[in-house]
Amino acid sequence: MAFAPIKFLQEVRLEVGRVTWPSRRETGLTTVMVLIMAVLTAAFFLLVDQVIGFGVHALFAGTI
Repeated sequence: MAFAPIKFLQEVRLEVGRVTWPSRRETGLTTVMVLIMAVLTAAFFLLVDQVIGFGVHALFAGTI
């Protein structure tokens, strides 16, 4: 089977025309939601890291 670049590009153009693109509002809202989730995830892992660090420090504090 041979590769036909012209046919490939025609099919790509046809498929891009079928895509349902999000509106500007949907894109902005989704971006804000992703940023909020990233901040919440970072805060969660910071808290977990601090708790684990405190526990490890308390565990080994008497041996040093």
